[in-house]
Amino acid sequence: MLFVATSLNAQNLNLKKTNRLFKNQAYKEAIENYENLKQSENVLKNLGDSYYYTGDMAKAAFTYSKIEDNYGAIEDYNRIYRYAQALLALEDYGKADGYLLYYHGKDWNTSEYLKELAKKTPHNFKVATVNNQGTNSDFGMTFMNNNKVVFASSRNLDRPVYAWNGLPYLDLYTATLDQYGTLGSIQPLTGLNTNLHESNAVFTNNGTVMYFNRNNENRVKIDDQRVSNMKIYKAELIESKWSNVQALPFNNEMYSIQHPAVSNDGSTLYFSSDMPGGYGEFDLYKVSINEDGTYGEPVNLGEEINTPHLDQFPYISEINTLYYATNGKQGVGGLDIHRSNLVDGIYDRPVNLGTTINSSRDDFAFIINEKLNKGYFSSNRSGIDKLYQTVREENILTKYAINGVVQDSISGRLLPGSLVSLLDEHEILIDDMIVGKDAKYSFKLDPNKKYTIRGTRKLYIPQDVQFSTDKNGSISHDIYLTLLSYQDAEVTIKPDRKGDVQVELDQIFFDFDKAIIKPSAARTLNNLVEIMKKYPAMYIEVSSHTDVRGPSEYNLELSKKRAVSTLEYLVSRGIERRRLRSIGYGEMQPLNNCVSEGICSEEDYRINRRCEFKIVK
Repeated sequence: MLFVATSLNAQNLNLKKTNRLFKNQAYKEAIENYENLKQSENVLKNLGDSYYYTGDMAKAAFTYSKIEDNYGAIEDYNRIYRYAQALLALEDYGKADGYLLYYHGKDWNTSEYLKELAKKTPHNFKVATVNNQGTNSDFGMTFMNNNKVVFASSRNLDRPVYAWNGLPYLDLYTATLDQYGTLGSIQPLTGLNTNLHESNAVFTNNGTVMYFNRNNENRVKIDDQRVSNMKIYKAELIESKWSNVQALPFNNEMYSIQHPAVSNDGSTLYFSSDMPGGYGEFDLYKVSINEDGTYGEPVNLGEEINTPHLDQFPYISEINTLYYATNGKQGVGGLDIHRSNLVDGIYDRPVNLGTTINSSRDDFAFIINEKLNKGYFSSNRSGIDKLYQTVREENILTKYAINGVVQDSISGRLLPGSLVSLLDEHEILIDDMIVGKDAKYSFKLDPNKKYTIRGTRKLYIPQDVQFSTDKNGSISHDIYLTLLSYQDAEVTIKPDRKGDVQVELDQIFFDFDKAIIKPSAARTLNNLVEIMKKYPAMYIEVSSHTDVRGPSEYNLELSKKRAVSTLEYLVSRGIERRRLRSIGYGEMQPLNNCVSEGICSEEDYRINRRCEFKIVK
């Protein structure tokens, strides 16, 4: 009993110690302890999160699954999101989508998204590792000047160990970079590195001014956790030495300011921060750099760019395109690199760079020479952070497209509100859209396929145009859909008094108190049969009307029977039932003023006894 009591006491003490490690974000050591403790629900939750934060997604997913197997569904929303991200990292898209559907409250189909992404992303990328001797978790390479670059690395084993991941604290290193993507002459950045983290350097003024990250030496207590937040510092190169190192004035002890990037003209500093008032965990911000060296107020880049999750590592290219990493938008998994163009001073909707560069893990810190189409980025796809090089080329799949306008074939006027449908060679619908005020449509296509583009509109004859993207076809198509209205196509189709369009036929007659189609009426209805067979997309409403003589209830029932009888005759002549509907109005819609008995002639009453054939589609 004494042995058991002692053992339980030791377990409890070790659990308390391990929980403190987890709370203080010492995940590496916490994992080692949790793995040797009795696996309660709380232990599994913290262990799964520790695996997640240290990038071991396979163990994170497995541990989260054990929570569900033993203790029921995971209820914490943030942990559900982490579980989904871990599953994405393992490319288990089906299971991940189930959790993302629950998390986002909307359909989430990663496999379909990736197929569409392959057709929409503007470039494809050829990726290779940067040749880098002595590597030990490197990331965040940036251009300094000429052929010199700077990157962050944990290769200095003399630095203190970072409790989060068990690696040495980061230092900044300089290196030369040749045309083959090989780093040489790797040296610590002189006079700048400390026992704290230094990373994410960016340079202006020909490499004489630098902004970089450094964490706080002292921790602060936030939400019952003691954390060391990041700050952005500025340094100047004076006589080959980095001097005047100063923290920027808008840094704050209570939140992080990190990942600096500078606009092409040097007037704006971009960064990532978890400051209050944002959209999520980390958002992108910008701040003006004034001519006198002061700074404006930070401005959030807005919800088009930012998400409820991580939006980090901005980079502004020489053409003012914003590249950044986020895990808050639908993507491949983990942090994905996106691009956003500057339009009228505002960055537009970001585009995922696609699966040729983004992996199911974290991909980030992208930089590029737009003219040479050569870029560099960081990724932990191999299990640790590494530097990668890439050459981009135009994505030919984006050129497979069809565009056009819908207009009236006679007048040439635009037809906004028309439906345009894209169908495959088996007449199966692929996509459709209602055109807007400009009556324009656009669809993405696949290579080596046959398609039909179809324009439809109420009271117009549908138009089909077939085309292909195979070796006999074109990559891109511009097809104007010119629709002919039924009125212009047939003299017997005219607008009625109410503005509806109907097929105008000779009046058909029924025997008194009867609903049987007479031979004369059949001959008239055969004209309608011919028209409906000629236009298989035409739908008709058959309506029957009586005069006012007789009880109104009787007249209503009689008109219904006659309308049904007319419809059945049309069906008997080969018209599909689904293209027809019948309605009896009785005496409710007279064409003249014969609205009571005894006031009109027989001829005037007969005008109101009629069948009408309104085109409804």
